[in-house]
Amino acid sequence: MLLNYKGLAQKIGVFLYKTSNNSTEKIYLLYPNFSKYKTLLLRHKKNKEMATDRFQGVDYFQIDELLTEEHILVRNSVRDWVKREVSPIIEDYAQRAEFPKQIIKGLADIGAFGPYIPAEYGGGGMDQISYGLIMQEIERGDSGVRSTASVQSSLVMYPIYTYGSEEQRKKYLPGLAKGDLMGCFGLTEPDHGSNPSGMLSNIKDAGSHYILNGSKMWISNAPFADIAVVWAKDEAGDIRGMVIERGMEGFTTPETHGKWSLRASATGELVFDNVKVPKENIFPNVKGLKGPLGCLNSARYGIAWGAIGAAMDCYDSALRYSKERVQFGKPIGGFQLTQKKLAEMVTEITKAQLLAWRLGVLKNENRASAQQISMAKRNNVNMALQIAREARQIHGGMGITGEYPIMRHMMNLESVITYEGTHDIHLLITGMDVTGINAFN
Repeated sequence: MLLNYKGLAQKIGVFLYKTSNNSTEKIYLLYPNFSKYKTLLLRHKKNKEMATDRFQGVDYFQIDELLTEEHILVRNSVRDWVKREVSPIIEDYAQRAEFPKQIIKGLADIGAFGPYIPAEYGGGGMDQISYGLIMQEIERGDSGVRSTASVQSSLVMYPIYTYGSEEQRKKYLPGLAKGDLMGCFGLTEPDHGSNPSGMLSNIKDAGSHYILNGSKMWISNAPFADIAVVWAKDEAGDIRGMVIERGMEGFTTPETHGKWSLRASATGELVFDNVKVPKENIFPNVKGLKGPLGCLNSARYGIAWGAIGAAMDCYDSALRYSKERVQFGKPIGGFQLTQKKLAEMVTEITKAQLLAWRLGVLKNENRASAQQISMAKRNNVNMALQIAREARQIHGGMGITGEYPIMRHMMNLESVITYEGTHDIHLLITGMDVTGINAFN
C-alpha cells in the first residue's frame, strides 16, 4: 500500500511505502514533477510482484496424469498453504536465523505430521505418494520447514508407530500429529556421523529404570522439541531406541548458532547426563542398527521428493526472470546459453519427478529397497543443488539477494546433500549393491 502520496509534486526526498513483509523502505525521488509519479508506481508494482509467490508448478511430461485426484488435491492444498503462510515470511526468518514457530499448527492442519500414520493414532492415513508430494511442496517453500515436518513424521512418529508399544503409540502419536507435541531424532554424534554404529551414547540398567549418558549433535527441532527419539547402546552393545521427554533431569538441548544453511530451522544438540529413563520408554520391537536405519529410509524418501520442490522453485524463478530481464535489447531468455541452462533444468526436474513417482509406487507396494531410496535421495538432492547454482547465474547479482529464493535454496541444499547420508555415502550404497563388494570396511 502506497503511503503519503498527497502533495507529491511539491516534495523532493523521501517517499515511503510498505512492502509485503511490512518493513518500511525509502525511495528517493529525482524530480518534483508529478508526471514522474508513474515511474514510482511502476517500481512499486514490480517490487510487489517480486514479493508475491507466483509459482505455478513444473510438469513437462504430464506427470499429473499419473497421480490420483486425491494426490492432486493434497498437493494443491499444501501449495496454497505454502504460498499463503510460508513464502511471505521465510526470507525474513532466514535472514534472522529463526524458525517461525507460528506455522507449526498450520503444518499439522495440512497433514504434514504423520501423513501415512493410521488415522486411529491421529495420522492422515494417506499413501506414500501423498507424503512425498507434501514434502515437495513444503520444501518448495523452504528446506528448513520441510526438515521440521520430515523429522516429526519419519524420525519421530514413524519409529514410535513401527517400533513402539501400543501404550507409547497412544501416548505420543495423537499429540505429535496435532502439533501439540514436537519431536526430534537423536542418532548423529560429534565423532560418529556416517558411522552411527560407533556411537558412544549408552544406557545402563539401574533396576527400575535405565541411566542414559552421551550426546547427539546436528539435531533438527532440538531447541524446542518436547520429546526426543534417541538411539544408544545397552550394556550388551546392542543399539536401543527410546523416548526422552523434556524436563527429565540431566537432559538439555543447547541450540546451534552461526549456521549459513537451514537458517529458518532450529538446530541443536542433545546432552544426556545421568538421565533416568523409565523402562516403559524403551522401544520393545526393535534392537540393533536396523531401527534407526529404518527411520532414515522413510526420511530419505521424503527428501527425494522435497528436493524436487526446491529445484522447481529455482527453475520457476529463473525462467520468469529470464523473460523479464532485458540486456542487449532483448530478454536474456533469448540467448543460447540461458536457454541451455533452462532446458537442462527442466529435463533434470522431469527425470527426478519420474524417479520419485516410481519409488512412491514401489513404496506403496512395500517393494522399495533401501538402496533404491538411497539412489533417489542422492540423485534428486544433487540435481536440485546444481539447478540452484545455475539459477543463481541466470539471476546475476540479484540471485544473491533475499528478493529471490535462489541463494536461500542453494545454502539449504548444502545441508540436505549432507544429512540423512552424505552424497558420497549414498554413492557407496549403490556401488555395494551393484558389485556386491562392501567399500565401507
